[in-house]
Amino acid sequence: MIDPLPDDIFRKGQVLNNTYEIEGVLGRGGTGEVYRARNQITGRVVAVKALNRAFSANDAYIELMKREEEMRSISSDAVVRYTDCSRSAEGHVYLVMDYVDGTALSDWLARGGADPRDLLIVAHRVAVGLIATHARGIVHRDLSPDNVVLRAGDPAQAVIIDFGIAKDANEGARTIVGNDFAGKYEYAAPEQMYGRAEQRSDLYALGASLLATFRGRVPDLGRSPGEIIARKQKPLDTEGVPEPLRGLIEDLTQPDPARRPPSAASIATAIEALLKPTASAPARARRRGRRRWPWVAALLLAALVAGGWYLGRDLIAPATVPVASPYELSAERGADGAATLSGNAPDADARATLLDAFAAAAGASAAPKALTLADGAPVEAWAPALAQLLAIAAPLETWHLAVSDRDATLDGVAPNAAARDTAAGAFAEAAATAGFTPQVRIAAGPLHLTVADVAAVLGPLATCGPLAVAPPAGEDFPLGATVVVTGDVADAGAVERLRAGLAAAIGDRTARVEAITLNPGLCSVLSLLPPVPSGGISVHLGFGNGAAPNLSGVYRPGDNPVIDLLMPAEPSDGYLWVAVADVTGNLYNLLPNIGRPQSAVAELGEVAAGIRRVRVAHSLAEARDDPSKPAFTVDENFGRSLLIVIHSDRPLFDTLRPTTETIASFSEDLGRVLQAGQVRIVSIATRVIDSRG
Repeated sequence: MIDPLPDDIFRKGQVLNNTYEIEGVLGRGGTGEVYRARNQITGRVVAVKALNRAFSANDAYIELMKREEEMRSISSDAVVRYTDCSRSAEGHVYLVMDYVDGTALSDWLARGGADPRDLLIVAHRVAVGLIATHARGIVHRDLSPDNVVLRAGDPAQAVIIDFGIAKDANEGARTIVGNDFAGKYEYAAPEQMYGRAEQRSDLYALGASLLATFRGRVPDLGRSPGEIIARKQKPLDTEGVPEPLRGLIEDLTQPDPARRPPSAASIATAIEALLKPTASAPARARRRGRRRWPWVAALLLAALVAGGWYLGRDLIAPATVPVASPYELSAERGADGAATLSGNAPDADARATLLDAFAAAAGASAAPKALTLADGAPVEAWAPALAQLLAIAAPLETWHLAVSDRDATLDGVAPNAAARDTAAGAFAEAAATAGFTPQVRIAAGPLHLTVADVAAVLGPLATCGPLAVAPPAGEDFPLGATVVVTGDVADAGAVERLRAGLAAAIGDRTARVEAITLNPGLCSVLSLLPPVPSGGISVHLGFGNGAAPNLSGVYRPGDNPVIDLLMPAEPSDGYLWVAVADVTGNLYNLLPNIGRPQSAVAELGEVAAGIRRVRVAHSLAEARDDPSKPAFTVDENFGRSLLIVIHSDRPLFDTLRPTTETIASFSEDLGRVLQAGQVRIVSIATRVIDSRG
């Protein structure tokens, strides 16, 4: 997130539509801003795209926002999901969508380039997303490296974002902001220069984005419009791009749309074939000058012919095995436990050694024909050396061993950082000793990390009541994700202890601890409370003089805090107890109290639009008119206090408690009530109230 500015559309802590709490600014543009926000009901992190006031009154841009929001019916993990379009009380139109926590493809470009195989994986994923959007007649028109985000940095989880200038290509439909050029000159298809856009225009943009990202630089198309249009009519320069990425880019970026692949679906199918091990060898032999879409079929046919030749020689004439170049072995165990093996072995004994080593490492057997007998092994001890490398890979949760001549690479995910370091060191040493050039890319796991896993780590480290874990977008936290922990702690050192404990458990993920430090007295109360949800109860703070809401929760000496509870109108059963505990060790019972003994939810507050509003701390003017309504002002001794709201199935205590008592006496009685088990706590909400001089 970036630093806030005084004239930002929304402020940190502001709540939109009683649901989305603004956490910070993600970016700014000419028409508006994008914010990170959290759904207060579900805890899900979202992105909020807001239009400036001038554009919020412009029908064309309102139509644009509506068009984006209408894409929420598109169901694809490769396309950003839209959930809501609304208007704030100040008149700003905003759009709510998934927050994709990851790396933009433009970040790879800025770093100076990307791995060709990673780009093939990204291309496949983007093609899958385009299948879903094109099926609805939607052309993106602005596909570029900054509009493709890799969730958690994973190429296989690429997501297409920002359909703000998308065109509805259905018959009779119109473009949102006119039929002129839309997009970025560097990546747009030649026909877009003339205001035309079709599905194959997005395929051109995909190819141009892949080329720029591989090279690590934005294409230079010249300075004048004429120069740009002239260059768009020529094929892109792909010199130095390795196959098969080069051929894919050249087919996608044919200047004539008719010479491009026919659809995103055909792209996805072709890339799946390219990513299979059997397709890699023939792809290297592909000749220049045959840049037409049927090359994929020819490539697959070549792969089958090559595989049949080696297999036939193995069965018919084992004494005269062919020479393999490059000499290879590929072994893999995936996250689902599926295992594959392919490659070369110098003789039958070596093949048996490798088959046994693979079975021990992967927990699955492979057929003898998975390894083709061939001459040309780059090291004399090919089988024993690779058997040792397979044994090193075995403890990893998922792994891929790829050996080509004297290059040996191990990719995978280790259970934790210690296992990662052990495997990386052992592999580098063993590979180098055998005569290989090692390359290690092992991530620290665990591969799967759930909220329950994180909560188990946090339990023993909690010092001031239970800590909460913000749920991930999916079933668990992917590698590279940020694990957000919120709650209260008893001292500043507790935050560092939490970070250290999480670091050992979450591997290659980031821990963010958003904790509030309270004093031991307040923590003694929180430590007694069971870990139950808020049940939709939220605390709204204001001022007795009727000023704007207090979003920060900070008051100055002399201020008169007004406190309202908002909760669903139904169900209306149960009872409330509300108190404020302060730094002096005192606790003030706001509800119920001697002047206001009612605590049954059904008898409290006012209901409007399905929301029950219960005022528990009043303005001084209200208290003068009705002394039963509690009111107070902040003084220099107020410090950091804690508002506690407990919703229970029966009154929390059998008798009314004094208006003021010590935290110690209250904690002692609350402990007895909870231990007796006669009261079931349905939900709990807390809010820190702070004072500053």
